[in-house]
Amino acid sequence: MEDYLASEDGGDIRHEYIGGRRYAMTGASVRHNRIARNTLVALAAQLRGSPCKVFMSNVKLHLTIGGEGIFYYPDLMVCCDPADCADDYRTRPSLIVEALSESTERIDRREKLLYYRQIDSVQACLILSQEEVKATLYRQESGWQAETFSDPGAVLDLSCAGLKLALAAVYENQP
Repeated sequence: MEDYLASEDGGDIRHEYIGGRRYAMTGASVRHNRIARNTLVALAAQLRGSPCKVFMSNVKLHLTIGGEGIFYYPDLMVCCDPADCADDYRTRPSLIVEALSESTERIDRREKLLYYRQIDSVQACLILSQEEVKATLYRQESGWQAETFSDPGAVLDLSCAGLKLALAAVYENQP
């Protein structure tokens, strides 16, 4: 695992790390980038002056499932635990956001969502479509039941640090 962390530091290609294996990540589309950036801007504005911080896809999430170390690169994470301060990764996010792409949708909706929900600090997971205005929100307080939003006027309560997210802001400037 230390070799993995050292190789990711300044490397040209990012890799997720699962069960001792590295998996190269594909590049993101312009749509994906806009959705992630719009979401980051909306959340960061609300977190100003708060102990919570929002991180983009270059910060790894480290978790352990069944004794195996795993590192993912979520599109966004909101982290509120001041003790969660490693240089290379975070372990205790409150909110995880993934913008779907065709190549990652199956893994994001199944494997990652299952693992993310096992992190005791995670209060919500948000999955955003690139193809249409569509957000699927999973909140711990509702037993991880999926709530789907497709009205651009919808405002999502993210159950984390009092955050609210307008879908119009997420999908602003999308073709």
